Amino acid sequence: MALGFIPSDAAVLAVQAGIVAAPRRPPTIRWMQRLSGPAWALIPIGSIVGAIFAIRYMSGTATGLTWLALVAIPLLAAAALGWACRGSRPWLAVLAVPLFVLAWASRTTLFGEGAATLLSALSCVTLGVLLGAVTPPRWLKFGIIAMAAADVWLVASDLLQAPNNSLIAAAPLPGSGLPQLQSELFGNVSLGYGDLFVAGLLGAVLAREGRRQWPMALLTLVLAGLFDLLFFVLNELPATVPVALALIGGELWWWHRGRARVRAPVTALAAAQTEATPEVAARWLRLGRLRPRRSP
Repeated sequence: MALGFIPSDAAVLAVQAGIVAAPRRPPTIRWMQRLSGPAWALIPIGSIVGAIFAIRYMSGTATGLTWLALVAIPLLAAAALGWACRGSRPWLAVLAVPLFVLAWASRTTLFGEGAATLLSALSCVTLGVLLGAVTPPRWLKFGIIAMAAADVWLVASDLLQAPNNSLIAAAPLPGSGLPQLQSELFGNVSLGYGDLFVAGLLGAVLAREGRRQWPMALLTLVLAGLFDLLFFVLNELPATVPVALALIGGELWWWHRGRARVRAPVTALAAAQTEATPEVAARWLRLGRLRPRRSP
């Protein structure tokens, strides 16, 4: 059953945005706290740059990554259903089994492609929660932006295409029909694993800071939809960019709100001390003509 580009792309972007909303707050585990440090923030950029150059210059890397994905992704997906996702329950972990079976038995159909994509998405939720638990939020945000910047560089310099094609074509056992979970294919759209992984990182850092994830997920979806309009003139885009842009936009919004909360009491105090209206006091403060008096 064929699916056009627009519905295929919409479905994939919805999955990416859903990953942002899915992670739970990373648990406080003592041994994980002892491992915490900013060095973990190098993993996002290392995962994309390291994999691409390893595939280019080390034969067999693509096949090895295919086997790693085949083994690790279902286990990580089970962990997401049983522990890492919002609303997860231990007994839900068994749902990873029918998803894997469907991805294997119907891998050339939309149902099989959807099951494989969902497995990969769930695995990225688990990875995001684990990495978010050991990486300081500020450093993990830098890691997300650095990963997107590296992705742009790889695409623009034409260093990504050949290794990515090799990775997509690799199979665990040629002829066995085993699912190829190292990259996501749904309908007419192909998405790299890193494009989902970066969304899991964003969701995890938001959860750790106790911030609402659904608004950021919606912002990611909108930005990704606008960004994908470039497909009308380009054949390949770095899909990590909308996630990084959503992060930057969210940080600017929170910074602006934080300034407003601090400034509001100052304006009110100045108005009370000068018997001016808040609007006049705010204008005087901006012009430097008024300084709130400090209490003795």
